[in-house]
Parts: sequence; C-alpha cells; structure tokens
Amino acid sequence: MWLWLLAGLAGLWLLRRWHRERQTVARLSDKFVLITGCDSGFGNLLARQLDARGLPVLAACLSEAGAARLRADASSRLQTVLLDVTSSQSIAAAAAWVRERVGSQGLWGLVNNAGVASPTGPNEWLTKEDFAKMLDINLLGLIEVTLSLLPLLRRARGRVVNVASILGRLSFLGGPYCISKYGVEAFSDSLRLEMQHFGVKVSIIEPGFFSTAITQFDTHSKIFQSCWERLPQETKAAYGDSYLEGYRSGFKTLQPFFSPRLRLVADCMEHALTSCHPRARYSAGWDAKLFYIPLSYLPSAFTDLIFGWLYPKPALKA
Repeated sequence: MWLWLLAGLAGLWLLRRWHRERQTVARLSDKFVLITGCDSGFGNLLARQLDARGLPVLAACLSEAGAARLRADASSRLQTVLLDVTSSQSIAAAAAWVRERVGSQGLWGLVNNAGVASPTGPNEWLTKEDFAKMLDINLLGLIEVTLSLLPLLRRARGRVVNVASILGRLSFLGGPYCISKYGVEAFSDSLRLEMQHFGVKVSIIEPGFFSTAITQFDTHSKIFQSCWERLPQETKAAYGDSYLEGYRSGFKTLQPFFSPRLRLVADCMEHALTSCHPRARYSAGWDAKLFYIPLSYLPSAFTDLIFGWLYPKPALKA
C-alpha cells in the first residue's frame, strides 16, 4: 500500500512539474535578450532559435565576419554588436548600446555563453598565463558583463542564464577550464540568492560533452604538443613521451561520444528565458543526465578510481 501511495505522490509531483514548466511568459515579442558568443556554436543557434520565435535578439559576436553570417541567417529583428569580454572598454560600449535599444523597459534576458576550452592539459604543463587567459574569458568576462547589465535586468525583472559545464561539478581534466566553470557555478548561485528579491531569476546550464568548434581534436592535439615542447627536460623525463601520446589518444577516443545535437543545450537556454518557472539548473545531454551529474554526488574516492583509470601512466612514479 505504501509503495502505491509513494508512486502516486511521485506521479502527481511530476505532473505538477510538467504543467508548471509548460507555462510561458507573456508578450515575448517585446522582451529583449542579449546573447554573448554568437559567432558559432550554442550562442549562434540560440540567437536564430529565439529570432524565429519572435523575440528581439541582441547578438554579441567577437568578429564582424561572425556577426555578418548570423545576420544573413536571421530576420531583420536580430541586431548584432561586437563584444570582447576580456575588454572592459568593449563591455562598457556594448552595455551602452544595449541600453539605447531596450530603453525604459530594461533587458529581459542575458545569456552568458561566450567561452573557450583551450588550453587544456595536465596542470604542470601549463603556465600562470594560460590559466589567467581562460579565466579572463570564461569567468571574469562573464562577471563583468553581468554586473554592467544588472540595472537593466532588474528593471525588467528578467533572467540571467550562465553557461557552465558538467566540468564545473567534476574536475577530471587539468587546466583552467574546470576552474573557470566551478567559478561560474559559484557566481551564479550567489547571484541567484541576491536577485530573488528583485524578481530576477538566474539559471545555470550544465552541458555534457558536445561537438563544437572549441572541442575539436586537432585544435587540442596541437595545444598538447606545444605545451609539451616548452616543458623542462626534467619534467618531460618524469612524464615520458608515452604520456603525451596517451593523453592525446584518450582525448581522441572521447570524440565519438561528443554529441552533435547542439539543440539540446539551446533548448535549455530557451526554456530558462521563456518559461514562467525556469529551473535553477539545467543538465543538457544524456551523458550529463545519466552519468556525470549522478557521479558528481558520489564519494571522491569512487570518482578518483574511475577517472584515474582513464589517465595514462607517467614514466616515473613516486
């Protein structure tokens, strides 16, 4: 009897959740959304997706070529602006441009999508400058863009959507990428608590592994090689040539498992912007839902055992 009761309660909870998440915000055609990193990948797809739905999209691109390609694929509603998230001057100029377009109604949505994934590799192979460069784009740039637009978001009682990663939960790759995504998670959590009394909702997107321009094997393989070549001879001897090849082949082995279905991520972003009841967190991709997210709740000793088995073995061991 108790099992039937629990099953019934669980069913009612799922039905209620399904009903709440299908409720859509009214007058979407009047709500401006700014998306960063629209030259390609998730940002480009989301910009076209929201434009097709009738929202006035403000698409921030790093290059004029990327902006021109996006305008050619979208309606006249979509507007583009050049934005380098590592430049305070560029961010200030983009914020002023957004302010002119949204006017007194404010900015409904900000999607912090701009980011890079390289250099990635064993921590000892990288320099402080490597870490600083990626953190400047993936974390500090995201923070500065958000802070510059918060007054407009508060005015509209809008939405902030920050793109993190399952690597913001499980740090099983070396380099600054995981650190930057852990930082995005922490900033988003604190911002969500601060903004709740202003009516601004903050969501985190945690994609699994997807096949985009920043995850291509050839790009990362060249980076692994360049990092290896600048190492001191003593460090090379400790790791051994086989470690480099093992690291590279391990990354290549993962490539077939990278999903090409970028729409899964864009749909999560769209829901966070258009639903009356957005989630605090969205996991995108079956690998995230069924493997990485559940794994993140298990003891570290267990995850260390799994991921440690995947790492190549160095030439010298303690």
